[in-house]
Amino acid sequence: MYRILMVVTFVTQLAALWRPAQNSTAASPAQQSPAEPAAVLCLPGIYSYNPGDCLPAGPSAYLSRMSEKGITLPLPPLSYTRIDPSLGNVDVKYGEVRNMPAPVFSSIEDAVSNNRKSAADRLNGNFVFISYTNEQESSGKKLYEIGPGAWITGNYITRLGVIPPPHGITFSNTPTTAFGWVLTYFSQTPQVETKRTPGYEASDYTGRLLNLYDMVQVFATEEVNDEPWYMIGPDEWLPGKFVARVLPNPTPPAGVTADRWIEVNLFDQTLAVYDQRRMVYATLIASGAEPFWTRPGLFQIYEKHDATPMTGSFEADRSDAYYLEDVPWTMYFDKARALHGAYWRAKMGFEQSHGCVNMTVGDAHWLYDWGQIGDWVYVWDPSGKTPTDEALYSSGGY
Repeated sequence: MYRILMVVTFVTQLAALWRPAQNSTAASPAQQSPAEPAAVLCLPGIYSYNPGDCLPAGPSAYLSRMSEKGITLPLPPLSYTRIDPSLGNVDVKYGEVRNMPAPVFSSIEDAVSNNRKSAADRLNGNFVFISYTNEQESSGKKLYEIGPGAWITGNYITRLGVIPPPHGITFSNTPTTAFGWVLTYFSQTPQVETKRTPGYEASDYTGRLLNLYDMVQVFATEEVNDEPWYMIGPDEWLPGKFVARVLPNPTPPAGVTADRWIEVNLFDQTLAVYDQRRMVYATLIASGAEPFWTRPGLFQIYEKHDATPMTGSFEADRSDAYYLEDVPWTMYFDKARALHGAYWRAKMGFEQSHGCVNMTVGDAHWLYDWGQIGDWVYVWDPSGKTPTDEALYSSGGY
């Protein structure tokens, strides 16, 4: 499209210069002013100086305007590799507990009879997920073994389906521009369409449709009516709410005393990993939603678990109690706040957690394999909207 625009513009300009020469009443060379320079277009290019003998207009002016926004044509691709989807594989299956309190029986026979008085335990809470390794059917009833000799019937379990694939991508070199994933959660249509200009005043849609999780580069940002718009290509803009950005910055944050760190971006809901001051990985996250924000600051990983239970509550009456079994690939960095896989979440890219940094199971697995005790975790909000007053924060949760 750009090449066609350049050729049409160039031919039009040449035609404008050529027409006077065909006019029989055109002035003779003797009648022309020798002081007027020839109106000749420069060859298409980016001119950072006045070429003098030609006009840097038309295609050259367009190229120069794009270069000011960091765009050179043809556009260099974003070079990355998607992580191995098998990192999301787990050895257990998960289910959500419903109809609580849910009785847990110590034998298949007791579970089949469903004699609640014989229950060895009960599961109760506002948000409860279990893992199971054994599934059987007896007397027409589904039975799940959630621990050695611990059975619960299908009346109380909603099995989780396929665990969502990871979003993470790896790099051999730090990207030179911002980039991100397209999010269509907040769109009225399954796809989002780019515009030629930022804002909604002009109905200048391009016809280019983007799908959920498509990758784009971000070359410029403009505020229109207090809403950020991102330039993702020459004369192509999207509202900021449709893009979860990563802002490459290989300079260690203040206080980081090593050449490797994890950066959590609360505004864009993304995570980036730097090793030897080079971005090596990035993915989507789901951080804490108000009033359970993920606390901004600089922390260090202090504990790792390939799988661990999480349980607790925030209200004194435990009306919001949660119990989560086998939370995979967990790394604690700020009290009870951790980086971990969240098998119970189908979508990433917006705030949803109770303080932890949630990822897909595969993304958490990649990060767990890379991370070490003592690694720095830098949590920040480019918008400055996340509160920093420590009095507003509990010890955190899932």
